[in-house]
Amino acid sequence: MTRRPSLPHRPGRPRGLRARAALAAALTALTAAGCGVTPTGPLGAGAPASGVQRPGGEERTVRLYFAGPYGPRAVSRPTDRRLDPQQALDLLLEGPTPAERERGLVSRLSPADGRLTATATDGAVDVLVPGSVGGGDLDVTAITQITCTAAHARVPGGRPPTRVDIRVHEDLTPVRTPWTVRCGPRGTVVPVTGRAPAGAGGR
Repeated sequence: MTRRPSLPHRPGRPRGLRARAALAAALTALTAAGCGVTPTGPLGAGAPASGVQRPGGEERTVRLYFAGPYGPRAVSRPTDRRLDPQQALDLLLEGPTPAERERGLVSRLSPADGRLTATATDGAVDVLVPGSVGGGDLDVTAITQITCTAAHARVPGGRPPTRVDIRVHEDLTPVRTPWTVRCGPRGTVVPVTGRAPAGAGGR
C-alpha cells in the first residue's frame, strides 16, 4: 500500500495514543448505541444476523461480516473446510456476492485498501491492518467486519467467537502497540481493557 497519510503531531502525545483514543471514543459510542453502524450511521436493532450456521455445519461454512441496512450482518459461505482467520479475511476483502448486494449488504473494505495479515494463536488473533483509525483509513464498521470475521474463523484454543481476543496492529502507527477488541454477541465490536493477552494466564 503506497498511501501513507501524514497525521498532525501534538507535542507530548504520540500519534499511536491519539489513534487509539479516537477508536476508543468511536467504540464507546457504538456500544452505547447498542446497534451496528452502517454508512448512514447507527440504526435500530433490526433483523437478526443472516446465514446462521446449523449445528455441525461449522466445518463446511465460513462466516463473513458486512454492513447492512440495520447494522452488521453475518453471512455464511460454503467451504470444503473451516477456514483460518487469514483465509476468512482474504475472502472478506473480495466483498459481498451479487446476491448479497441485492440484500443491501456492502463492505467498508476493499482489496485496494491493502492486505490484512492475520496470525492466530491460542484464543487470539493478531491482525495487521493497512492504515490507521486515527488517520481515517478505517472506520468502526470496517473494524467490526475484520473483528467478527476473524473471531468466527478457526482459532486455536476452543474459545467461543465472543471470547476471542482480536489484537489490531495499525500499519501506519509509528509505535505499533496493538489494541484489543472482541466481537460482541450482536455482531458489534467491543473494546477489551485491563486484560492480559490470551494464552498468558488461562481463560
